Amino acid sequence: MSAPTRTRPHPAVPGGVDSRLPWWALALPMLAFTVLLVLILNPADAQAATGDPAITHLVERVQQLVTR
Repeated sequence: MSAPTRTRPHPAVPGGVDSRLPWWALALPMLAFTVLLVLILNPADAQAATGDPAITHLVERVQQLVTR
């Protein structure tokens, strides 16, 4: 038994898939990326930052370059 297929009420977009996204589809990943980047670049807030001093120095240099 075959299932009925749904037809589009308007012609298909020449590019294929409809490329319109809701505003939150771009805003939420950008917000998450920004929050994670701020957490990584702010080693003063990390309470368990007793790791390798070279990594801490690298993160501090990146933070200095970003804040300029």
